[in-house]
Amino acid sequence: MTRRQAFKIASLSLAALGLGAGWLKAAAPAETFEVTKTEAEWKALLTPAAFETLRHEATERPGTSVLLNEHRKGTFNCAGCDLAAYDSGTKYDSGTGWPSFYDHLPNAIGTKEDNTLFSSRTEVHCRRCGGHLGHVFDDGPKPTGLRYCMNGVALKFAPAAA
Repeated sequence: MTRRQAFKIASLSLAALGLGAGWLKAAAPAETFEVTKTEAEWKALLTPAAFETLRHEATERPGTSVLLNEHRKGTFNCAGCDLAAYDSGTKYDSGTGWPSFYDHLPNAIGTKEDNTLFSSRTEVHCRRCGGHLGHVFDDGPKPTGLRYCMNGVALKFAPAAA
């Protein structure tokens, strides 16, 4: 047996062990949300980009959101269920190309570990409908030190009453 063959066998064995360990884990119970709809109902309600982002955790291209230049007073709400998630007073320009906030409104979001794209991040979703909003990072400004980097298509702006 050559070294190359031995390496290949060892690599395949380790991969199989890793996959097997994943199969042995108990599936986490599915989180339940106040607002639930079928895929067809979500598709009818949302734009194609919002549907892919909110329901399938897609990410919009940086610099494309109209909400980047939204500076009026108000709230940024979940585009799926209209739950107010971020106050305009916490919005700032992070330079990333996505609407960013240093804090969220109380009882507005949920988080979970996201190990996609070969990294570990914290995914942010709407507490009420489970829609994927974006991710939170610990490189934001004071007072929280957090950067809620949100997909603009997952949000809609609600101006404050005059």
